[in-house]
Amino acid sequence: MPKVTFIQPDGTRQTVEIAVGWSVMEGAVRSLVPGIDADCGGACACATCHVYVDPEWVAKLPPKSEMEETMLDFAQGTAPASRLSCQLRVTSDMDGLVVRVPVSQH
Repeated sequence: MPKVTFIQPDGTRQTVEIAVGWSVMEGAVRSLVPGIDADCGGACACATCHVYVDPEWVAKLPPKSEMEETMLDFAQGTAPASRLSCQLRVTSDMDGLVVRVPVSQH
């Protein structure tokens, strides 16, 4: 299974294995990654699974959908590398993905 590393605002790292086909958010929730609230359960309706994708990975991921872009407008502290982890479906090519968790999802 691909491994994804979540970096907390204090620099703490947590690497989890996420099954191909799951979203990064699902893997985070099932692995109890702090800071991934996922209030809507992955329906792309709340922006509480916001993450910052490591710069080396930004171009390797599929582009943001219009819906994801719209929902990111509701997230605090967005940046060009901001993504909703519920919209990132894990593929075998994503092994080693690194994302940063924001200070707050609200």
